[in-house]
Amino acid sequence: MTAQLPDVTLSDIAPALSPLAWVGMQGIDLPVTLREPGYQRDLHARVDAQVDLPRPEVKGIHMSRLYRLLDTLGEGAEKEGAEGEGGGLTPAGLKALLDRMIDSHADCGSGNARLRFAFDLLVRRPALVTEGLSGWRSYPVLVEAAVIDGRYRCEVEVRVEYSSTCPCSAALSRQIVAEAFREAFSGQDAVSPEAVAGWLAAHASAATPHSQRSVAQVTVDLDPAAGGLGLLALVDRIEAAVQTPVQAGVKRADEQAFAVLNGRNLMFVEDAARRIQAALTDQLRPRVHVRHIESLHPHDAVAWALPDAGRGPQPSE
Repeated sequence: MTAQLPDVTLSDIAPALSPLAWVGMQGIDLPVTLREPGYQRDLHARVDAQVDLPRPEVKGIHMSRLYRLLDTLGEGAEKEGAEGEGGGLTPAGLKALLDRMIDSHADCGSGNARLRFAFDLLVRRPALVTEGLSGWRSYPVLVEAAVIDGRYRCEVEVRVEYSSTCPCSAALSRQIVAEAFREAFSGQDAVSPEAVAGWLAAHASAATPHSQRSVAQVTVDLDPAAGGLGLLALVDRIEAAVQTPVQAGVKRADEQAFAVLNGRNLMFVEDAARRIQAALTDQLRPRVHVRHIESLHPHDAVAWALPDAGRGPQPSE
């Protein structure tokens, strides 16, 4: 007969009698399935899972129970990938998992649970103009879901990189080029188009505006009844708002087209935040944080656009 294994979480009393807000695990490796319009893929996620521990005398929760519940989600991803069925991650599915986490810890008095999924959304993007050329883009994603005091909330955060060209720097650069042009052609009553084109080809970059890689971090709440997370659609709308997303595969023609996009979309960090906010007015509580990683300064320019008027910037969001 196999001896019963001890379980000190049940037999021992906590040395300091106090409730704990959250207890659980972080960084669990798990396959997850995303199935939404235009995107179906199995991805590698790192998952955090916790429940509260309100009973002060309970020494510890049952982490293996949480792990096994999460593992059923991973097994579901494997089956969906093999059989081509199933709906992948959804707000309703996450709510059901959270409820099971709470039920599994009824003996600990747990009433709250939360989950956090971190993964990269891999998307193949076409080049701007070169036919048949494309490359992979990676968009970091966070999905957070929680049941707290009986209320369910699910939100997603995506991070999108884009290029930003400073309007002030562009104006200053144009002034230098204009002054150089006047000096080169002073005293001439007429200048041929060929002469102007030749001068511009040699001297139009006498001064160039500074551009930088920039990052938009956007968070929205999800409708609990939504059929999916809507990640690709959200990314597409952000990129359409800024109009200068960074590129994957490029040839010289694509690089030139990218330069044209930057020239047509000069923007301060404030402009970028407002553009994205305006593009997401139909989303639930959109929170926008943009960061321009300056090439002029050793520090970054940042802006927040939040749904609650009068709150002011909240860097923690």
